[in-house]
Amino acid sequence: MSLTGTAFLYTTVALAAVALALPFLLWTRLRGPRPLRAAVRALMLLFTQATAVTLVFVLVNNANNLYDDWADLLGTGDHVRKAADLGADGTGGIAYRKLPKVRQDFGRADGPGMHAAGGVRVTRLKGRVSGVDAEVYVWLPPQYDDPAYRDRKFPVVELLSGYPGSAKAWFGSMHVHEQLEPLMRAGRVAPFILVSPRTNLIAKADTGCANIPGTVNADSWLSIDVPKMVTDNFRALPAPDGWAAAGYSAGAHCAAKLAVAHPDRYRAAISLSGYNDPIGERDSLADQSVALRRANNPYVLLREARTPPRVALYLSGEAGDGYEAAVALAQVAKAPTTVRPVFLPRSAGGHTMALWRPQVPTAFRWLTEVLDGRAAGSHPGPRSPAAPHGPATPPGRSNAGSTPAELASGTSSRAGAGRTR
Repeated sequence: MSLTGTAFLYTTVALAAVALALPFLLWTRLRGPRPLRAAVRALMLLFTQATAVTLVFVLVNNANNLYDDWADLLGTGDHVRKAADLGADGTGGIAYRKLPKVRQDFGRADGPGMHAAGGVRVTRLKGRVSGVDAEVYVWLPPQYDDPAYRDRKFPVVELLSGYPGSAKAWFGSMHVHEQLEPLMRAGRVAPFILVSPRTNLIAKADTGCANIPGTVNADSWLSIDVPKMVTDNFRALPAPDGWAAAGYSAGAHCAAKLAVAHPDRYRAAISLSGYNDPIGERDSLADQSVALRRANNPYVLLREARTPPRVALYLSGEAGDGYEAAVALAQVAKAPTTVRPVFLPRSAGGHTMALWRPQVPTAFRWLTEVLDGRAAGSHPGPRSPAAPHGPATPPGRSNAGSTPAELASGTSSRAGAGRTR
């Protein structure tokens, strides 16, 4: 029975109802010695508590898409077939763009929100470069099957979840397709193909979207294997001008890092409550050494780039949770890199879906302008000031005591960088 399926939800509701009814029906009707009656009553109370806790967990999990299946919940899932050393560019010397096309079989995705707005499809992808085997969810815009667009190729946004988090979360919890479909029909948002690959590849650990030889090649999975599959199977624009990444929390860090590290693969990124230094996520595999942290820190990559990457970044966050990281990137970015930091007040929702979900229309309208301008060959506008909307940079420290500079440069300690996921 699927952890996120309707059948399991209805089963937990039924069990909770039965558990609540049992004491009312049997409490005074029990027969036998007093110790036996006390034991049965205690078991009924424990059963009631256990089913109530289970029901609450299922409701919270379905609302936030934290765990996709039982393997994720129990920590037994591993989606890494091999993790060879693929070198600095993550290709392992493979001319991946010249690899033969592989046609994937797609099925109808199940779960909360997956049937809305035309439905989401899913496939199991075996990464030929990364050695990762995992699911990828794809949603096609309403124009895709319109005969008037049959010769049209579409821009793509790769959606990255937080940690822990399911690849379904952008559809099930963020309602990204339900929010964007009417905007696409009205011409207010570009008709993006939305692609959500699994990012939680190893049990009880966040990959940090990094390539770590012998452990995981998450960067190559996201930036090579998944895009190659999409362009093989759909009318998708080629990289980089037609591609962007978007994420929240740990996925926000990944989106910014992938765009900055691979301007030949992505043109833009949306980061919602992200961080720069991988140590911002306490279970990140990318913080195992200072060298690994720096190699996966978009602040360091921007600051030390010999040629500033031609990418555009939209980064939003609250004080102490993403905003300082956004400002740090804006301060070191040089043209043609553009950075738009957006300050969100504390009352907006905290580090939750309630904060990120309402930002979808605004962020994707920004992305529409960026990709339309780049595709037409025009240069984007000058870099936005640190806070184009809202109050100036809030005072104080972020991330439980680490300064923004420490978190950005990779000199903060784990004790000072603990964060709430």
